[in-house]
Amino acid sequence: MPDPIRLLVVEDHAFTRDGLIATLHLEPDLRVVAEARSGEEALERLEQVPVDVAILDIGLPGMDGIQTAAEIARRWPEVRIVMLTAHNLRPEVFASLASGADAYCLKSAQPELLLLGVRAAASGSAYLDPQIAHHVLSGVRAPDETVALTPREMDVLRLVADGQGNREIAAALGVSVSTVKLHIQDILRKMQVADRTQAAVKALRSGLL
Repeated sequence: MPDPIRLLVVEDHAFTRDGLIATLHLEPDLRVVAEARSGEEALERLEQVPVDVAILDIGLPGMDGIQTAAEIARRWPEVRIVMLTAHNLRPEVFASLASGADAYCLKSAQPELLLLGVRAAASGSAYLDPQIAHHVLSGVRAPDETVALTPREMDVLRLVADGQGNREIAAALGVSVSTVKLHIQDILRKMQVADRTQAAVKALRSGLL
């Protein structure tokens, strides 16, 4: 028998956390080795215990799940990340993917779907709950052939995809923050997306970057 998948469960509501852990403990190939109530506490646990998959609630107090996912991806790239949320909001989906999440699951879904997401993430695959998959499909279609970004817009888009803020982009390119904002507005319009996170994900998934 292969070693069980080691899990970290991060959920601030004790009732939900306990129920989730109880469900996971029923699976012989899964083992909860740590739990946390906040993003900050999750990072402390990862310093102490080897983990294969971190299951993160998006709506954590303080450092939210998306910020926590990004920090885990930066410090422990070998740890796979499953986002767990009660919402199927499009901005949350794209922000989660951009932060480094490997799976996105809904709390309202059947437990079997969460288990599927955990196992998919642990195996190196990606998983999206069927209820939110259409957000990704509609948001990461390749840019239309008539869309052409200028070289400077491409520079801005690369820095956006790297997670840089407007001030950081302005400093890197030697332009004003106002100029960066104008470039980003033009990029969003040309790529037909609503925000910079969608632009970054769409560019990466479509091969534009």
